[in-house]
Amino acid sequence: MAAPLPKVAAAANIKFAMEQLVSQYRSDTGRQVQLSYGSSGNFVTQLSHGAPFELFLSADEKYVEALVDKGLTLDAGVVYAYGKLALAVPNNSPIQLDDQLNSLKQLVANNKITRFAIANPVHAPYGDRARELLQHHGLWQALQGNLVYGENVSQAAQFALSGSTDGGIVALSLVLAPQFRQRGRYIALDHGYTPLAQRMVLMKSASAEAQQFYQYLQSTKAQAVFTEFGFGLPDSR
Repeated sequence: MAAPLPKVAAAANIKFAMEQLVSQYRSDTGRQVQLSYGSSGNFVTQLSHGAPFELFLSADEKYVEALVDKGLTLDAGVVYAYGKLALAVPNNSPIQLDDQLNSLKQLVANNKITRFAIANPVHAPYGDRARELLQHHGLWQALQGNLVYGENVSQAAQFALSGSTDGGIVALSLVLAPQFRQRGRYIALDHGYTPLAQRMVLMKSASAEAQQFYQYLQSTKAQAVFTEFGFGLPDSR
């Protein structure tokens, strides 16, 4: 009987990159993994209560550190990528793209924004950084009545580009994927928020198969995929 596939918990912002990586891994090695996507904070809660994931790829290293502090991991893990935010808007949005959010500021001041999407900042790192960015630009309070929260950043990106909102601040890695790119416009946002150091870690239950995939994700070939989806690499900082 075949061994069960290693269970991997992955932050929602790396969904499209991971789909490509898992396909590449299967092609290169003949091996497969079982992936679940969600918000990093929710995964920490699940792992703390015994969820059977063997590898956790977080969108913010503080969530890995929380598991390390609880003694649930093999070690402290490694940073595999640095994430970036993007302003993403549907094609019919009145928001013009600029990395200082000047168009958004003007529309907010004139009460021309109806709904604006971010991930829930309570448990989604990209939501937390979106809040930090909006605070940096003096927009957080002004947008309180207009914010639509995604359960994770993937859902927030769907809201931002669905046409049901004027746009949103989401993960650059998602809007670079063909599934999202054709539905709207976007601009990368490099400043105004704390960098997102994305760390991954093996749980104490990790099988040899999970450990092999963990090593694969650190390979030059895997890093090329993360770069393709707009991530910075640890060795390039």
